[in-house]
Amino acid sequence: MIGIIDYDAGNIRSVEKALSYLGEKTVVSRDPDILKSVDKVILPGVGSFGQAMENLHRYELVPVIRDMIEDGKPFLGICLGLQLLFESSEESPGAEGLGILKGKILKIPSSPGLKIPHMGWNSLQLQNNGRLFRNIPQDTYVYFVHSYYLQAQEPEIVKAVTGYGTEIHASVEKDNVFACQFHPEKSGKYGLEILKNFAELGREER
Repeated sequence: MIGIIDYDAGNIRSVEKALSYLGEKTVVSRDPDILKSVDKVILPGVGSFGQAMENLHRYELVPVIRDMIEDGKPFLGICLGLQLLFESSEESPGAEGLGILKGKILKIPSSPGLKIPHMGWNSLQLQNNGRLFRNIPQDTYVYFVHSYYLQAQEPEIVKAVTGYGTEIHASVEKDNVFACQFHPEKSGKYGLEILKNFAELGREER
């Protein structure tokens, strides 16, 4: 069972639908007992960094997320869900993120001919053998919608990068924590394959 965290930050239905298409059982919840009972967890999200953190605190989900990660439960952040795993964002000065991973969330720099927010398909340059990218070809195109991007502090956790006015750390992995700036649930067959790789984590070991 895969838990999808509901904290009023959107994007839940498309993630749920994609996992259902893959034959995965899901539960959408903000109940700590339900979330702690699932095998894996996804933190989706679109919207403002500061508002999202307010929602996580309001629903008392911050300690729940920390506990699940400390317990070794595979955890996937998508889009805003990736950004929230880090310490802070230029979008919301003064708002503290979850601080699970180290790095900066920065505004995509303005550049002639470059539209912000970045909305559309960009290719991934894969590196460092990310488990989410098993059987995914180099230069696969995936779908992005964002105005802010990750600059991770630890190069070894970066598993995919893309370019949009600057180098964007598009996916990270550290121990049981995974995250994608792009939307795998909206990225066609290879996006579904990335979600499948997450869903199958640990199964091959049983």
